[in-house]
Amino acid sequence: MSEFSEMGAFARAAAELGNKRPLRNPRLRQIVSEMREGNVAGAGKELAAYLARNPRDADALFLTARALYRQDRREEALEHLARSLDIAPDFTAARSEYVKQLGEMNRYAAALAELDKLLAEEPANPLFRQMKAGLLGNLGENAESVSLYEGLAKDNPDRAECWVSYGHALRVSGSAAESIAAYRQAIAARPSCGQAYWSLANLKTFRFDAGDIAAMHEQVAKPDLTPSDRAGFQFALGKAYEDLGDYKRSWEQYAIVNAAMRVHSTYNPDALTAAVAANKALFTPEFFRSRDGFGCKAPDPIFVLGRPRSGSTLVEQILSSHSAIEGTAELTYIGNIAKRLARRQGLGVVLDTDALSALAALGPEEAAALGEEYLGYARPHRKLGRPFFIDKKPDNYLFTGMIHLMLPNAKIIDARRNPADSCLSTFKLYSAAGRLRITELGRSYREYVELMAHFDSVLPGKVHRVIYENMVADPEREVRRLFDYLALPFEENTLRFYETKRTILTPSSEQVRRPITRDAVDYWRRFEPWLGPLMKSLGSVFTEYPAVPEELR
Repeated sequence: MSEFSEMGAFARAAAELGNKRPLRNPRLRQIVSEMREGNVAGAGKELAAYLARNPRDADALFLTARALYRQDRREEALEHLARSLDIAPDFTAARSEYVKQLGEMNRYAAALAELDKLLAEEPANPLFRQMKAGLLGNLGENAESVSLYEGLAKDNPDRAECWVSYGHALRVSGSAAESIAAYRQAIAARPSCGQAYWSLANLKTFRFDAGDIAAMHEQVAKPDLTPSDRAGFQFALGKAYEDLGDYKRSWEQYAIVNAAMRVHSTYNPDALTAAVAANKALFTPEFFRSRDGFGCKAPDPIFVLGRPRSGSTLVEQILSSHSAIEGTAELTYIGNIAKRLARRQGLGVVLDTDALSALAALGPEEAAALGEEYLGYARPHRKLGRPFFIDKKPDNYLFTGMIHLMLPNAKIIDARRNPADSCLSTFKLYSAAGRLRITELGRSYREYVELMAHFDSVLPGKVHRVIYENMVADPEREVRRLFDYLALPFEENTLRFYETKRTILTPSSEQVRRPITRDAVDYWRRFEPWLGPLMKSLGSVFTEYPAVPEELR
C-alpha cells in the first residue's frame, strides 16, 4: 500500500483502473501473457475461439478489442468494446479504451459522451481529464483544452509530460511565449525530456543557446535514455546546429536519428506503388463518365492535399482568412471511410487499394451516402457558420478519385513545393509514424506526382495546383488565382493571412503567423553535399520541376 500511495497521480489512476475489475479467468490471463510477449495474432485467434463458446464474456470482448486494435482492425475493435460495455456498463477500463479508440477514429462527439460518463464518477481522474483536453483540442475547443492542460500541469508539477501537453495547447492557439515557458517547465521537471527540447525546436522561430546544446549532448550520452527522448534530442540538435550554420553536424544528427527510427518502421514502399497503379487502373475517363451524377452534391468541402512540408498550411491559412471559408484541421475522415470500405470487401492489406473494388461497386445512392457521412463527421469542426470549410490533410491525395466520386462538387487544391525542399523538410521533422529513408521520400514524391498527373488527365480542371515558389514570388497573383478557382470574390485581407487568429495544429503554425518570406525557397541547398541519394531517387521530378516529366504523365 505504501508503494501504491507513493505513485504519481497518473500511475495511481492507471493502477486503479486495472484494479477495479481484476482478470480472474486463468485462460484469459494466459492469453494476455501471450499478447504481452508479442503474439497478438495468435492471442486473437484464441480469443475468437473462446468467445465462440462464451459470447457474453465482457473481459474476453475487451481483450479481443485490444488485440484487434493492435492489428489495425479498428472498426471491429470498437464493435467488441461496445458489446463489452452493453454486458458490463461499469467496466471502467473498457469504457476508457472505448474513449481512446473513438478519439483516434476522430469520432469526437461519441468519445466525449463516453468520457463524460467516466468523469461523472471520477471528476479528478487525471487520465480522464487529459483525454478530454486532447479531444477538445482536436475539435478546436482550444480555450477549454488549454484550461484543462493548465490544471493538469499545476496539479502535477513534477510530470514533464503535463507541461509538454500544456505547451502544445498554448502553441496551437498562438501563445508562443507562454508555450516556451511551459516547455522550459517540462525540462526543469525532467532534464531528460527530449520531447520538450524537440517541441522548442519545432517552434521554428526559437533558437537554442550554447547552454541548451551542451545540456542536450549531456543527455544523449546517457545509455538509459528512452528511444523517444533520444530521438527528440537528436532532432532538436539537428535544428540547433542548422541555426548555427553548421550543416555538417546538423545533417549528422538528422541522419543518425532517421536511421535508428527506420529500423522500427513498418513502412513498405511497394504498397504506395501498388496503390498508385490500382488508382490509375480504376479511375479512368470511362469510370467517371459512367458515374456522372453520383455522389453528394454539397459544395462545402475544400480539400488541400499534396505532400508534407509543401505549403499546405500556408494555403489553409490564406483560405481561412476569407469570410466564406472556415479552417478546421487535418481531418482523417476520408481515410477512415476508405478503411471501412476495404473491410467491407473482406480485405485489409493496403487500405487505399483494397477500398477501390468497394468504390467500383457503389451505386449512386451509396456514393451520395458516403459524402453525407463525411459531412456528418466534419460537422463538429465547423463552428463559424461559413458556407465552406477546409480539410487540409496532405495524404488525401491518395483518395482524389474517391473524393470526386462521393463529393463531386468539392474543390481540391494540390499544394506543391520543390521536391528536394519538401523531402528534406519531411526528413527533418520528428514524426514516429511511417518513418521513410531519404531515398524512399524521393520515390514517394515521384509516385505522388504520377498519380496527380493522372487525375489532371482524367478530370481536367478538377484539381487546382498551388506552386509554393510562385506563391512566394507573387502572393497576390497566386491568391487571386486561388479564389478564381473557388469562384469566390477576392478579399484583400487574405493577403494579410498572418493576422488571422485561429487554432493551427500543424508544425508550420508559427511560420504562417508571419508574412511570406523567401527563406524556405531552395532550402535544400544548405544540405546539398549529402543529398545525392535523394536527387537520384527524385530524378526528373526534380530536374523538370515544376513541370511534370513526360514519363509520369
